[in-house]
Amino acid sequence: MAAAEPKPPTGAAAARRLARSCWSAFWDYETPKVIVVKNRRLGIVYRAVQLLILLYFVWYVFIVQKSYQDSETGPESSVITKVKGITLSEHKVWDVEEYVKPPESMRVSNATCDSDEDCVAGQLDMLGNGLRTGRCVPYYHGSSKTCEVSAWCPVEDGASVSQFLGTMAPNFTILIKNSIHYPKFQFSKGNIENRKGGYLKHCTFHEVSDLYCPIFKLGYIVEQAEENFTELAHTGGVIGVIINWDCDLDLSASECNPKYSFRRLDPKHIPASSGYNFRFAKYYKINGSITRTLIKAYGIRIDVIVHGQAGKFSLIPTIINLATALTSIGVGSFLCDWILLTFMNKNKVYSHKKFDKVCTPSHSSGSWPVTLALVLGQAPAPPYPCSPDPGQAGQLQSEGQSQARAVPPPWPCPTSAPSEQMVDAPERGAGPGICASESSQQDCVLTDARGLAQL
Repeated sequence: MAAAEPKPPTGAAAARRLARSCWSAFWDYETPKVIVVKNRRLGIVYRAVQLLILLYFVWYVFIVQKSYQDSETGPESSVITKVKGITLSEHKVWDVEEYVKPPESMRVSNATCDSDEDCVAGQLDMLGNGLRTGRCVPYYHGSSKTCEVSAWCPVEDGASVSQFLGTMAPNFTILIKNSIHYPKFQFSKGNIENRKGGYLKHCTFHEVSDLYCPIFKLGYIVEQAEENFTELAHTGGVIGVIINWDCDLDLSASECNPKYSFRRLDPKHIPASSGYNFRFAKYYKINGSITRTLIKAYGIRIDVIVHGQAGKFSLIPTIINLATALTSIGVGSFLCDWILLTFMNKNKVYSHKKFDKVCTPSHSSGSWPVTLALVLGQAPAPPYPCSPDPGQAGQLQSEGQSQARAVPPPWPCPTSAPSEQMVDAPERGAGPGICASESSQQDCVLTDARGLAQL
């Protein structure tokens, strides 16, 4: 008598069953099931969420952001400036060759001394005024002493006479010539309009009438930056002229226009870093000696900043954003399903209707399309209704053995309702009311004789 094989441990058997179950579930196919719930509040929430999502994509994404376009930021740009104007000081007339200069900055440190020992001969301070001779000499005024340097005399000490040149400066004009190029779209444009008759010789900028005459009065720039011109001329400052080129290239080139804005760039409320000044010198000869006049000028620095963005219709971003919009509309269904199954699912009424499981018949009729049609309810109906009881199905088969080879045996009816159902919300004081469009007995009868023709 053969010995019985030992049974595998319970844990190993459970693990194998779990593995088989997971492997089988991996190949399952899930398809949405449509259930109509007659609940006014839930319907209002569903349509409101859909409307908000639709408005967001139509108004903001497509109209404001123009997400149907391919875009390019940061155009290639060039800027040329030219200043014109004259002004008058106490003893002199100044023109642009004298008051328009590049910047320069110097400071002197550790220049005081008590004796010659404090001054090292030949020492050169890059932030000083010259080469030290090694002598400690009295300063120009006062009792203090300083190290003597071989340099231009006198050195700058802040005691020079100040001359204000800002009386006529607001009428100075600045020509800002700017051109941009978007290489992605091969689009170029400038801020000067091609007109005949010497248009630029007698025009000044106006936002409406003379947009393409980029000749700005200095007073206008300071005013648009909301600054006081007299105060700014005394302490100096940095004003930014910002040119923005936002172009919709789906329209004509005439619709692509520059927009100007102005603001102060240096922090005027921080004394250590506010203001703007620079030094420059005038050289000449007196009795064969080279002489210079050093000028420390407080002025207004103009920084021109150019930026922009161009866009043109492209099919790829349009398809991507349309797909995103259509997918996002499904958020309404997800939210309402969560409300339905979490807060309104009394006695599991909705969950029983929402989730269903359909198994394919064990006896195939010959090919996978026919099997799929049987599952979807689109195959020819069997000659007798299917039975909910497997035992009853076996009894019917025994009674009709002569027809067993021609007609496959029935299988158990699915426990679900039709693929599209109408479910009424439960009323107060009454049990859950479920209204199905057809009876469950009608659901398990396959009535469509056209098979896969309607798939």
